Amino acid sequence: MDLRRIAMRAVLALSLPLAAQELYERPHTKLTPAEQETVDFNRRLAKPRTVTPRPPLTPAERARADAFKRARNSVVFIRSITSGHFENNQGDQFAIPPASGTGFVWDNLGHVVTNHHVITFEDLTLGAPRSEADNLQVTLADGRIFKAVVIGRNLAQDIAVLHVFAPLDALKPLPIGSSKDLIVGQDVLSIGNPFGLDHTLTSGIVSALGRPITTNFGTHISGAVQTDAAINPGNSGGPLLDRAGRLVGMNTAITSTTGGSSGVGFAIPVETLNRVVPLLIAKGQTYRPVLGFGTLPSHWAPDWGITHGIAVRDVDPGGIADKAGLRGITLKPGLEKANGVEDCVLGDLILGVNGVKMETDIDLMDFLEMIPPDQTLEFEVLREGKSMKILMKPGEATAADQKT
Repeated sequence: MDLRRIAMRAVLALSLPLAAQELYERPHTKLTPAEQETVDFNRRLAKPRTVTPRPPLTPAERARADAFKRARNSVVFIRSITSGHFENNQGDQFAIPPASGTGFVWDNLGHVVTNHHVITFEDLTLGAPRSEADNLQVTLADGRIFKAVVIGRNLAQDIAVLHVFAPLDALKPLPIGSSKDLIVGQDVLSIGNPFGLDHTLTSGIVSALGRPITTNFGTHISGAVQTDAAINPGNSGGPLLDRAGRLVGMNTAITSTTGGSSGVGFAIPVETLNRVVPLLIAKGQTYRPVLGFGTLPSHWAPDWGITHGIAVRDVDPGGIADKAGLRGITLKPGLEKANGVEDCVLGDLILGVNGVKMETDIDLMDFLEMIPPDQTLEFEVLREGKSMKILMKPGEATAADQKT
């Protein structure tokens, strides 16, 4: 908390009691005897008002309340402390501690998933990178606090896995849903700790699918779910649920000019989590060979008339893929920019790698993250209706990024 805010609170603390005393001591307007008699008579009649019965909840309200009740115990508050003891979060909406946010229980083995930026803080030194916090603590829904350590991290997808030293029977994993069959307009729920206010439920709809977003680490995530459910600072790392209470994404970012919710929030799809989290638990970090090309999100394939294969979107000049001869999408001759799909020419469609069939861009990412870093890759591609082979040898691998 900065000094100006502390000073303002001190002034308010001193001035409010004086203002109340002045109001109390101020002479009241003199009433006539008849007016005073009316006031006194009404005072004697005062009693609690009868409660109006609440109408039954609508099916939508009941479904929302039930989903929250089931999911609440799976959502945790994460924060970093600098002292040697643990303290309860007091829900001070004016002071959000650095390296704090939301997480959710992944399995019954003590693993909690959150955004990697939740467990980092920004060094104010010019040019200094974000640093990973230590002394992490996780507060469960019942208020108990336990020590946690980071056991896996993926900066490219902004995902971190914590091991929480809590009794396993206290950790209730969320049921896993699917983001592949999400529909724009369907209801979604978000549970988080906005501004330190724990277990806050907001609801909204899926506003769009397949959004590209940029992480705090400068990497890019494709396929994000856009929602208008209110997401604020402290919501990061919390679950995005469907009406059945199944996990369909992890709240990650907002678009805002004020730092608060503007109704444009983004979540990492659950398919990405279900692909990356097991690898992080097993290996601590995922790696994907840098080949120097990007792919078109598979859910855009129908717009391009693609019925099978993964379209190569672009190829980095001088990269491994470029040297191997891979081709991306280009403009039609004579055009300087594209106003639509009709102005573009498809390049290569990836059908498989090393004999393994590839149906979506997620399939390709999965495969590349599981291979040895120096393994030669044989891509089967479709170019202008003809099948051909393209060989690439990645060389060294780096931490997985958006481009393959």
